[in-house]
Amino acid sequence: MRYLILAVALLGAATLGGCSEGVLDPKGPIAIAERQILFNSLGIMLAIVIPTILATLGVAYWFRASNRRARYMPEFQYSGRIEILVWSIPAMTVLLVGGVAWVGAHDLDPRQPLASSVKAVSVQVVSLDWKWLFIYPDQGIASVNHLTIPAGTPVSFELTSAGVMNSFFVPQLGSQIYTMSGMATKVALQADHPGSYPGLSAQFSGDGFADMRFTVDAVPREQFDQWVATARSSGAILDEQAYADLAKPSKAVAPFTYHAVAPGLFGTIVSGGSSSDNQAMCIPPASQRAEQ
Repeated sequence: MRYLILAVALLGAATLGGCSEGVLDPKGPIAIAERQILFNSLGIMLAIVIPTILATLGVAYWFRASNRRARYMPEFQYSGRIEILVWSIPAMTVLLVGGVAWVGAHDLDPRQPLASSVKAVSVQVVSLDWKWLFIYPDQGIASVNHLTIPAGTPVSFELTSAGVMNSFFVPQLGSQIYTMSGMATKVALQADHPGSYPGLSAQFSGDGFADMRFTVDAVPREQFDQWVATARSSGAILDEQAYADLAKPSKAVAPFTYHAVAPGLFGTIVSGGSSSDNQAMCIPPASQRAEQ
């Protein structure tokens, strides 16, 4: 028995060894709540699966050839009690698991802002072939394949796609959400603690799909402000021409930043139109952006 317990423990450790940096290692309130939904669903299913396995083994043992006490009933055809038992248990399982998923999913409505005394940071996300563009409208900067956010602060994401449908997913922060051309989706996330969390595309989108990965750096507020100041002091300007160049298909793009972003660019991307005649595309002076 001691060796059996040890083998089970080692098997469990080996199985869970790859769960770091995933949905079972949450670092934010949304991811924690989603993990709880998984655990609740798992518990409900195990409450059915384990007795079923034990009953199967028990029936096989009881009706073994050497057991003379087992009743042999070759004429048996139907039992209403057994029929009710066989169908009621799966039905209850579906109702319970479905109820847990339904209630939990509605409690975690992606568009619902997170309750916090701290003002949320706004980030506009654009999925491209094959890279991620992150625009910080309040700070007037942008980054590619790298997302920096303040820890302990809600982040309000607004997402769209400049091409095919894609999916934005940071497993440790939660809530995979799709990006689609011509429309904007929203999701609110938060990193409770400083750290680096991997993000990825969870929807196949072509040849460069495997390289559509990015890193989310959750840092203290002071370090986030310092990063914003550094980004404003270097890099190119993300205007209409720069965006047109960025939107061209490319693979394994190294992270970089833009020190200024044309106002209204995200709305133009969502609408799919040209903004060459839009005066809002003019880049504001650096002093004005610093005040923002």
